Amino acid sequence: MFKKLINYFKNSKMELKKVVWPTKKEALNYTWLVIGISLGIALFLGILDFLFMNVLQLVIS
Repeated sequence: MFKKLINYFKNSKMELKKVVWPTKKEALNYTWLVIGISLGIALFLGILDFLFMNVLQLVIS
């Protein structure tokens, strides 16, 4: 069991060396992209919520 654990960590280390990490600029761009998309979706859902709330109030009253 101990040998399997050591083998797992060795293989993990080898795989991490193959990873192509993004540059600082790329990471920053992806971060802004995620923030922008999140805000866009939040705005869209907020508008839908507002519209449905108003429609339901018209139906109820």
